[in-house]
Amino acid sequence: MTTGFIQQHKRSRHCGAFRDEHVGQQATVYGWVQSYRDHGGVIFVDLRDRTGIVQLRFEPSHGNGTAHAIADKLRTEWVIGARGEVISRGTNINPKIPTGAVEILVDEVTVLNEAKTPPFEIKDEIDTNETTRLTYRYLDLRRPKLSANLALRSRVNQLTRRYFCEDHDFLELETPILAKSTPEGARDYLVPSRVHPGEFYALPQSPQQFKQLFMMSGMDRYMQICRCFRDEDLRADRQPEFTQLDLELSFVDVDEIRTLLDGYVSLIWKAVKGTTVPTPIPSITYQEAMDKYGIDRPDLRFGLPLSDLTEKLAGRATFRVFTDAFERGGIVKALAIPDGSSLTRKDLDKTLPAEAAPFGARGVAWARIAEDGAWSGPVAKGLDDALKTELLAHMEVGPGALILFVADKASVVNASLARLRQVVGDRLGLIDPEMDAFCWVVDFPMFEYDEGAGRWFAMHHPFTSPMDSDVGMLDSDPGKVRAKAYDLVLNGIELGGGSIRIHRSDVQDRVFALLGLDEAERRDKFGFFIDALSFGTPPHGGIALGMDRLMMLLCGADSLRDVIAFPKTQRASDLMTESPSEVSPAQLEELHVRTVVPTPDA
Repeated sequence: MTTGFIQQHKRSRHCGAFRDEHVGQQATVYGWVQSYRDHGGVIFVDLRDRTGIVQLRFEPSHGNGTAHAIADKLRTEWVIGARGEVISRGTNINPKIPTGAVEILVDEVTVLNEAKTPPFEIKDEIDTNETTRLTYRYLDLRRPKLSANLALRSRVNQLTRRYFCEDHDFLELETPILAKSTPEGARDYLVPSRVHPGEFYALPQSPQQFKQLFMMSGMDRYMQICRCFRDEDLRADRQPEFTQLDLELSFVDVDEIRTLLDGYVSLIWKAVKGTTVPTPIPSITYQEAMDKYGIDRPDLRFGLPLSDLTEKLAGRATFRVFTDAFERGGIVKALAIPDGSSLTRKDLDKTLPAEAAPFGARGVAWARIAEDGAWSGPVAKGLDDALKTELLAHMEVGPGALILFVADKASVVNASLARLRQVVGDRLGLIDPEMDAFCWVVDFPMFEYDEGAGRWFAMHHPFTSPMDSDVGMLDSDPGKVRAKAYDLVLNGIELGGGSIRIHRSDVQDRVFALLGLDEAERRDKFGFFIDALSFGTPPHGGIALGMDRLMMLLCGADSLRDVIAFPKTQRASDLMTESPSEVSPAQLEELHVRTVVPTPDA
């Protein structure tokens, strides 16, 4: 019976599409019952699909009354089909919904499926814990907000393909999911091979080597909206499987790639938010970002730059925290707040130090400048008057200012003050939530030294090209080698990063050696790639943008989980499908795998 209704009555349009111009037309709609109300015999049903809600009207005297009798039995989340005339609601307009000026006077209705009472109400404003919503994710996705997020994601994907493939001559190409495990930073997800006992595939952390191989194959311009996998600890903006926009181009330089991406984000922001992104997007060097903001992904929606006071304080300040830091080879930097009157003593002694502590800061020293220029606070007694005057001039602040100091090794100081800058900017209302501040961060160091491991690591990845002028320092002074790398940052969040790649096998070999890979390891992990470089590799470069993060910012969501259809929890589990899960001993035996489960106290 229900199938017959669908065969006979095809949907006229989605629920959210009805407007004044449709009055007088016959309409067929399908969807879920959002709510039902009996107003003195006249029954009103709000019918919902992914586009919105339309009101259905059932009158006892209309037709033979069959539709009204069925409507009297409807409950929330039942799936129904209805047919009738679109009529005006007259003066009873509901301005809260786009369809609020019309309703459908129903002649015929059929119940396609009944539903149990859902564990939470299907609406945006609900006080339901995330565990329940993720367990019943298919119900959660019926909520208008999440449904709209996924619809917007689909639209952005379409715009992305059109921009790169139709407007800029890219080829949309696919790369393998089952690949070789290579050392690229995060832990790989491994897949055991049944056919090759004791051997494993790895799920790709990114298609990095394959997209470079496309350039070696002459594909010239590659793009892919691809899935990537990393077995790492999670947080609000990280998932074990994620989606990135992956691009690679031959015969390009940094400026060409930046210009291409400037155009892309301009298109997306104009289409989705109706705002104009000023181009070219400004750039800041890695060193300037670290000096002024303590972080390589600065939030440029507000000021409050950091000041390095090491040279001014060394040998002159007697404040013990500073002198101890200098003895350990550390630095002192400060965050100067022109008007810090709203920050209380509790903030200074407890709240702000607690924010900096996870980044290694042992404390946050402070000084408050009174209207008469007098200093108060722990730092004041350790500075003479002349030095105080110099510091205020250097930081460009005066009476009413509050200065926060952190003294330690550079990495701790920068990370701690970067966090404090963000906290203070938010606390003082300096961040405009409607503003989008894009920037490129360029001229990254190519390597970073890990004292614990006692060796160099690639700051981006081992295929990043050094600056031409710095190649000579690969052997003599690798810490000074800069990379042809670039990150696109929005409001303090890294949208993506890329680089010009190494296209010469001799340079790639030197980089592998510097990273501690001996000849045997190079052949084992990257033999095919090294061989490919020797067969005429064109200069090339690319970038990868995190599409989940991009969508999170476009939607104004608080978490990646709000823009991913079926996300994992922060413990990398899927509550809906109850995965990961144990498998049978027979399956493990077939894969030649034996598991070792750690004991609780291990």
